Amino acid sequence: MAAATAAAAPPADSDWKKSLALPPKDARYKTEDVTATKGNSFEDYFLKRELLMGIYEKGFENPSPIQEESIPIALTGRDILARAKNGTGKTAAFCIPVLEKVDTSKNEVQALLLVPTRELALQTSQVAKELGKHMAVEVMVSTGGTSLRDDIVRLGATVHVIVATPGRILDLAQKGVAKLDKCAVCVMDEADKLLSPEFQPVVEQLIGFLSQNRQICLYSATFPVTVKQFKDKFLRKPYIINLMEELTLKGVSQYYAFVEERQKVHCLNTLFAKLSINQSIIFCNSVNRVVVARWMGGDTARMPPAPHIAPPNPHPHIHQAVNVVINFDFPKNSETYLHRVGRSGRFGHLGIAINLITYEDRFNLYKIEQELGTEIKPIPPVIEKGLYCA
Repeated sequence: MAAATAAAAPPADSDWKKSLALPPKDARYKTEDVTATKGNSFEDYFLKRELLMGIYEKGFENPSPIQEESIPIALTGRDILARAKNGTGKTAAFCIPVLEKVDTSKNEVQALLLVPTRELALQTSQVAKELGKHMAVEVMVSTGGTSLRDDIVRLGATVHVIVATPGRILDLAQKGVAKLDKCAVCVMDEADKLLSPEFQPVVEQLIGFLSQNRQICLYSATFPVTVKQFKDKFLRKPYIINLMEELTLKGVSQYYAFVEERQKVHCLNTLFAKLSINQSIIFCNSVNRVVVARWMGGDTARMPPAPHIAPPNPHPHIHQAVNVVINFDFPKNSETYLHRVGRSGRFGHLGIAINLITYEDRFNLYKIEQELGTEIKPIPPVIEKGLYCA
């Protein structure tokens, strides 16, 4: 695989990924370019025009899978228990229905978004404010470590949505400053952390201050026993969303080849000449790129029969018989990467994923590794067949 690895050689500093300084975090970065698996659009949810304006101005084009699953159910008022990782559009998945349901003619707190940290509270409120910028929805952040007096003053004015950590908002509710009796929606983001021993008693007390006709939506990367116990006690026939249940990177050896754009087709041909491929999928980031990749490939006679070159985000079940996945274009977010490379834990087949990385992809590579808690290694001169062949 000398030709591939020659093109794939990373810069002289072998730890180039670790030395990267990430650019400032863009709030829309996580969901930009996520292609919906069902092909829905935001117009399908009959949202207010002002909310749609905020959604599109923020750069969202189509709903991501967690948004597709969550938004229409949340709009019906049903309780939700959703498993979703960071980087999948989760924040917008609950902010959009919350904003849609707010009645700005009423001077009352109508939604409470609970998060475990001040940093996440600030990030969440920023997303809510940007999405609702044309709606006159008043969003307030309330967390520990800040002035209680400032919060009391702020609550004296109009507040429709509060983004808070549990301890501070419970204190304000117990003092009668934060009036939550008309608050009909409570969202708990990172619910596994909110229901840890540190927070759970506080959260349960808070539930008692909410409207009796309340809707509770839990979003969590994991479902520990505490989440199930809370669900059984407080949620009413919740709708379960678990997009991550069958997708795992376990058993997948992941590599990157550092190439220039013009080297991609040559690298691809070399990979097909050297690897023992049963069935493969080559992913591009757009339909146009698929056409270009096929055209530039020229003579494909050296390739195994019928390699599948796919546009973004096909249904993940297609991976069941695939032992090699190649990202001709590297995805922009972790959710897309997981759907391309992840495989069903039920089948447990081994496989390899090879990512063709350009200089412009380096930040996304580092970010996806961090969000998925995985490592994508430089491609070696020889890949052992035992890693991907039965």
